[in-house]
Amino acid sequence: MMKKMLLLLLVVGFSVAVFAQNEDSTWFLNNYYKIERMLPMRDGVRLFTSFYIPKDTVEKHPFLMTRTPYSCAPYGEDKFVQLWGRYQMSYLKEKYILVTQDVRGRYMSEGVFMDVRPFNKNKKIKKEVDEASDAYDGIDWMLKNIPGNNGNVGVVGTSYPGFYATEAALSNHPALKAVSPQAPVTDWFIGDDFHHNGAFFALDGFSFYSSFGKPHPKPTKDYGAGFTTPIKDNYKFYLQTGAIKNLAALMGDSIKFWHEMYQHPTYDAWWQARNARVGLYNVKPNILWVGGLFDAEDCFGAWNCYKATKAQSPATNSKIVMGPWYHGQWSREGSYLGNIRFAANTSDWYQQNIEIPFFNFYLKGKGTAADISEANIFFTGENNWKKFGQWPPKAIDTKVLYLQADGRLTFEQTAATESKVKNFADFTEYTSDPAHPVPYTEDVHDVRTREYMTDDQRFASRRPDVVTFQTDQLTEELTLAGPVIADLMTTISTTDADFVVKVIDVFPDDFAYDAAIKGNDKTYPMGGYQMLVRGEIMRGKFRNSYEKPEPFIAGKITEVKYALPDVAHTFKKGHRLMIQVQSSWFPLADRNPQKFTNIYTATDNDFQKSIIRIYHNLTNQTKFILPVLSK
Repeated sequence: MMKKMLLLLLVVGFSVAVFAQNEDSTWFLNNYYKIERMLPMRDGVRLFTSFYIPKDTVEKHPFLMTRTPYSCAPYGEDKFVQLWGRYQMSYLKEKYILVTQDVRGRYMSEGVFMDVRPFNKNKKIKKEVDEASDAYDGIDWMLKNIPGNNGNVGVVGTSYPGFYATEAALSNHPALKAVSPQAPVTDWFIGDDFHHNGAFFALDGFSFYSSFGKPHPKPTKDYGAGFTTPIKDNYKFYLQTGAIKNLAALMGDSIKFWHEMYQHPTYDAWWQARNARVGLYNVKPNILWVGGLFDAEDCFGAWNCYKATKAQSPATNSKIVMGPWYHGQWSREGSYLGNIRFAANTSDWYQQNIEIPFFNFYLKGKGTAADISEANIFFTGENNWKKFGQWPPKAIDTKVLYLQADGRLTFEQTAATESKVKNFADFTEYTSDPAHPVPYTEDVHDVRTREYMTDDQRFASRRPDVVTFQTDQLTEELTLAGPVIADLMTTISTTDADFVVKVIDVFPDDFAYDAAIKGNDKTYPMGGYQMLVRGEIMRGKFRNSYEKPEPFIAGKITEVKYALPDVAHTFKKGHRLMIQVQSSWFPLADRNPQKFTNIYTATDNDFQKSIIRIYHNLTNQTKFILPVLSK
């Protein structure tokens, strides 16, 4: 009887969901019509643009636009994108004119595509273009040619469309009132997608660009598939492929940006021009930066564009939201990521309390934006939204964690503990072997996982080439709010090496989630779980300058100091804070040959082992600077 009742409830629930979706799709088709147009830009190039327009003529409607390199599909005025079942239905019910545009040189648009096209703030002739001017020209055309609009425009986009949203904000068109760049591509050498602190993110870059980067000789509705790896184990495939110059051979000769990237192995003028922050001055629209604390692709962009705007354009109404999300999860189910649970649907809360009210207020004059704080940040660990007047918050106490010879982390310097440790050692040593790099996750995968950002790190703790330090059990909560600074004192036996620092929350051995808290429906032993809170890599030769790399002197004690992306996490009482240090994170990041060289042209013969020492004596003290939120 119980099984029959459960089956009946499942059927009824499914039927209600299907009915709701069918009802929404019918409403959409009955209340909207679609047109497609080629919008002229100032240099004569035309960009393909689709419009979903309310049939209602009683009131005038705002535009909400997305500019994308990922296609306006489905093409055809009789074919509608399936927004029913998504939270964007809220915008349809508010009768927005929804606009999607293929950017210059992509899919059905004319022109030549350029990746992260540099912003040109000094356009000297009328026909000079960039993504900001294309956004300006598109907005101008829409206002003049689409009937029933109210003269207000918003732009939104996630990931690469987030970059185009940033550039649209730089257009400063007077009708552009609100912009939300979400996980925006910002700087492909320092912190997004292709590189982190100069280390090449081969797994993401190669899998993405082998299809995305295909030539566009004429408008097309389909670019086709990319490179298919013959081995469905990404660790094995990238290790077997060898030096990254071999990836270029697999990529082929037609993928322009891939080969351009290989020609710019340092943060030279070419890369600097492609840093989206350079244009964030005198920005006029209201801006809502959105990102995910656990975004594997673009964790860097939202944090750092927000900070750049506050510094470079202080009069701009610029706000930030960071939730506990993977890339784009704020538009999907937001109750958990991997094995970690957040105790509520954080995405739904964000949609209904921040994003939709933001656009409604600035584009329709409806409601209020007063409840949207300067910084709206979800803190994992305690699973709670916090609001601040700035980010990082004012109420920060900087505290320093020191490595100790016995594998402990303490808030005391070594001098206070040295005499207490039997067989005290100045350093902890490991051997980094490029032939056996540390994997970024425990399991075998074909594609890069999004869950690795919160994965259990016990697998890494067991490796001899990962050094692990942890605090005693915490006697009170410890909340971090901002970037963690890793300040390593090290020697290496070669002339280059990478350093990966991971901040980890170690759960009590008896920990288990309440069954009522929604998770991924998988049984995983959470007792003793080592949750990755934040990890980041630094290519050692860039420790002093991204423009002018420097070799290490073998055996010479050297400081490697860098910031990890911002953290918003509470280590609960009874938990421990752990730090792991390693020198590979494979195949997430390419392997460093551990020889000072141009890694893009390195051969398989250039790779060598390196003995790495991490120092923790009074003279050479490795430490971690924590942004601790005051109570």
